[in-house]
Amino acid sequence: MSVNAAAAFTPAQQASRLAMHRRRKVVNVIALTLSLSAMAFGLFWLVWILIETFRLGVGGLNLAVFTEMTPPPQAEGGLANAIFGSITMAGLATLLGTPIGVMAGIYLAEYGQKTWLGAITRFINDILLSAPSIVIGLFIYAAVVAQVKSFSGFAGVLALALIVIPVVIRQTENMLSLIPNALREAAYALGTPKWKVISAVTLKASRAGIITGIMLAVARIAGETAPLLFTALSNQFWTSDLREPMASLPVTIFKFAMSPYENWQKLAWAGVFLITLGVLALNILARVLFRNKH
Repeated sequence: MSVNAAAAFTPAQQASRLAMHRRRKVVNVIALTLSLSAMAFGLFWLVWILIETFRLGVGGLNLAVFTEMTPPPQAEGGLANAIFGSITMAGLATLLGTPIGVMAGIYLAEYGQKTWLGAITRFINDILLSAPSIVIGLFIYAAVVAQVKSFSGFAGVLALALIVIPVVIRQTENMLSLIPNALREAAYALGTPKWKVISAVTLKASRAGIITGIMLAVARIAGETAPLLFTALSNQFWTSDLREPMASLPVTIFKFAMSPYENWQKLAWAGVFLITLGVLALNILARVLFRNKH
């Protein structure tokens, strides 16, 4: 504002503007203080959880954790079968759910924005996103486990895949929707067919976001316990047969952490540490590999 314009205000008006400016500064300070306090509150609990997980988890780590099977009470053992079961079921669930989720997300973003099928798909996907994981576990129990009359690793894979799919769908649709239409129009102007535009332009431009969504889905299923309790259950011994009950870290942690046995509690904390470390490593890897690829 120029000197002449400022001089045009009366003293009363200048005092009013000064008071309003001071009031805005006070409101800004209050809002900033509340925001920083909320952030500090959340970080405090997060850091505390990480410190406790590291302190108690590292204390239970040894070579036997990776080489021996889950033990009976008051006996030495490890988590080898549970680690293998978690990696197997989470990996297969990701391989099964990711293509379905990506293809459905492509349809919603590129073809089904204003169609009745797209609207129904989004509605169902929102329900799956908000549905408790135990409901998904009960569904697979009724549809698969109760029919074959046996818990199995395959049923666990199906339950985890149903958790992966809606997360990947939502992230894929959101990332593709952020791509400017100018990129699509430029490709269409060159005579490029739509499938080629999607595969070579929009998917490539949103690759980092989609990969991040997949990592988020893996992070979510890595710690899921309820679906596996109703599907894969557990197994004290090593098995790679998906037709049999299969051990997993979340179920083993749930069982061992609630027990009165000290050796089981140490193994439970070791399992918590391994899951936390694995999820953290996956997220850091995704960000490092794709931070400059937009």
